[in-house]
Amino acid sequence: MRGRRSPWHYRRHGRHSLSRSMRAELQFPVSRVDRLLRGGRFAQRLSSSTPIFLTGVLEYLMANILELAGQEARNNNKMHITPEHVQRALGNHQHLSRLFEDSTRPQVEGVPQPRRWCGLGPRANSLI
Repeated sequence: MRGRRSPWHYRRHGRHSLSRSMRAELQFPVSRVDRLLRGGRFAQRLSSSTPIFLTGVLEYLMANILELAGQEARNNNKMHITPEHVQRALGNHQHLSRLFEDSTRPQVEGVPQPRRWCGLGPRANSLI
């Protein structure tokens, strides 16, 4: 029995800890939603699955909103999604417009364009 080792000699391969977001296959942070739910005092007791479910719902809504805003940007031949595209996407969609009708969102009038930067120093912008 010289070749066999007893079980306590084997190295215990520790498992890497997985976050709740990774376990639920979500991109949004489940732990942050849990912390905000518990800190907000919305209920006396919360189930352990409550923040996971709420995070999934938030991620689903954001994915739909960004998809609609991307289609709106593509219709305007733009490569980037701007706040105007998001606002138009929310206004044009039947269910999302009802969901956000009571919220106060600022009306996007015009986004100021950033000044050009050529990298020559602080006075170079006045030369352009």
